[in-house]
This record gives sequence, C-alpha cells and structure tokens, in this order.
Amino acid sequence: MKKIPVNILRAGLVFTEPVFIDDDNLLVPAGVAIREKDIKQLAEWDITEVFTNGRASVTMPQRAAPEGPPPAAGRGESYRGYLDLIRRMDSVFADIGAGQKVDIHSVDSIAADLFQGVLAERDIMMGYILGGDVKDLDTAKNSVNTAILSALIAGELKFTHYRILQIVTGALLHDAGMLKIPREIVAKRGGLSAEDLKAMHDHPLHSYQIAVKELGYPGEVGDIVWQHHENWDGQGYPRHLSGANIDTGARIVSVADAFEAMVSQKPYRNPLVGNQAIKNLLSDNSSRFDPEILKIFIRVMGIYPIGSAVLLNNGIKGLVIEARPDSPLRPKIRGETGQIIDLLTEKGLFITKALDPKEIALPKKS
Repeated sequence: MKKIPVNILRAGLVFTEPVFIDDDNLLVPAGVAIREKDIKQLAEWDITEVFTNGRASVTMPQRAAPEGPPPAAGRGESYRGYLDLIRRMDSVFADIGAGQKVDIHSVDSIAADLFQGVLAERDIMMGYILGGDVKDLDTAKNSVNTAILSALIAGELKFTHYRILQIVTGALLHDAGMLKIPREIVAKRGGLSAEDLKAMHDHPLHSYQIAVKELGYPGEVGDIVWQHHENWDGQGYPRHLSGANIDTGARIVSVADAFEAMVSQKPYRNPLVGNQAIKNLLSDNSSRFDPEILKIFIRVMGIYPIGSAVLLNNGIKGLVIEARPDSPLRPKIRGETGQIIDLLTEKGLFITKALDPKEIALPKKS
C-alpha cells in the first residue's frame, strides 16, 4: 500500500480503494468521502500517515458548493462562473495534494476562462473579491482572487495576452506549495517556532517544483511562484532578492496576494474592509512591494475598491460598484434599496467612512 500524508487530506476527498489507519483499522471504505471529523480525529491521535491502494478523486456532484448567500443583484451567470473557477481550482489542488498527476490543460483552462472573465466583466469580477460570499475552499478562493487581481494589474501595464496568461497561471499556483507543509503548521494560531517558520518559507520552492517539474510550465511561470514572497528591499524569502532582480510577474502577484489575504477571513482575525487594506498597502514605504506596481494597483482598485461597503454623509449605506482612477474619492454607489448614486455628479454627497460588508443589506436578485 502507498502512504498518504495526513496533512494533504481534506473533507470531500474520495479514494477508489479503502483507506486504512493501520493493518487492522479502516478509516473510510472505497468511494466514501473523508469527513472533517475524520481528519481532526487523526490529528488528535498524532497519526501522520494513512494507507491505501486507491487513487484520490473528487467528483463534482458529491461535493458541496462553497457556502454563501443567493447571488445579489447583478450576480447571475458570471457569479456561477466565478464559483466554478474556485471549484475547478480546488479539484486541481486536491489532486496535487494527494500526489495524483494533474493534467496541465486543466490549469490552462482555468487560467484562460478567468482571464476572459476579467476582460468581459472586469468590475463584476473585482466585486466578488470583497463580497465575502464564499465561505469554503479557502486555498482555491485565494488562488482565484489573486489571479483576478494580478490580471487587472498586468492589463493596466499593457502586457501581451500571452504574458498576462503566464502571470495568471503563476498566481493560480503561487501557493500550491502550501500543500506540502504539515497541516499542523499551516493551521497553527499562535506564534511559529523557528523550525515552523522555515517550513513555511520553503513553500515557494515547493510551488516551483509543482509548477515546473510536475506540471511542466516554463521558467517564466516558475519565477513567479518561487519569487512571490521576495521583498523590494531584499528582506523577503527564500533567496532575499531585491528590486528589479525580482521577476515583474512575481512583484505583481505579491501585491495581489497581500491585498487578498487582508480582505479574507482568517482563523486568527476578521477580514479588513477594502479601504483599510488599501491604506495598509499605501503605508508600505517601498519595503515589501515595488512602488510602481503598488501605484498601478491603487489606480486599478481605487481608494474604495469595487465591492467596498460605505456610509454616505446623508446616512445611506451602499456598495461601491464603479471606481474612478481620476476621482478615487467619488466612486459610483449602489444603495441598500437599489438606487444608484454617482458621487461624481452628486456634489453634495461624500463618503464618511468604510463599513464591514455585513452591515449592508442589498436587495437579492429574484
């Protein structure tokens, strides 16, 4: 039987043959999905490996969709497409984590569909990142959201479609190496030991191994995944590269990944509102991020990114639905009753503060 590390198991994973804890104890029969409680039980027993002769698979009909409310106004087919990207990327990660061979065309297909989605519905795709609707499949959601943001930055830089697709692919795979890090380290809420920190700092190199050695992507994609934690001032990892020595695609993914991480729910903190995340990025002072890439990102996103919840001076709450690079403080808003408020023309109105999106109650699409 082959050994399966427990740290790659996750709820919903199905094997074609029974999975055993040892010679005498069955974990799950063939064709039965592993549950979250099974994984927790293994961790409590300090079991690090299970055994099977089967192959891992995750069939879409057996998997629950990411949790979330019904699509809001304007979130019809495109929102289902966004969720589908996350599900498909999660399936790729499941195969990588289980040591199964991944068809490079499945990743290429996700990258191409995502890029086309950004080209066709730029503002809508941006809004999903701050929407907070998807409550499951966190690794895949981070991957897809980071790729959307990276595509937006690369597009603003007028890169060729071929180069943008390379950057999107690198963004999709940038954290694939986290699947090689022990689960107990990744899930740890307290401070990491020096040994734990080293393991975490190795994940970009694992991502490179997956992208280039296992999937067969060229070095341009590999440079993105292994350099995305290098800092502009040379204090990043794993190689302490600095400035222009860092691949441009990696510099783009670094900014996109940092923003996505700040606005996403974490076990140890609540997500930041979009406006606060932007302020945090602006306070970087050329230490972590390329200042020119950061400037372009701020231009793309605005001070109040699309999807941000805001309060106006007349007491109306709403969501930003259109940002304006030339007038970043005067975006277009959809109020709680569905009314559209254009702050560029409504000169007497202005944003008084950013809100948590949970404070907004927009009408649902019937």
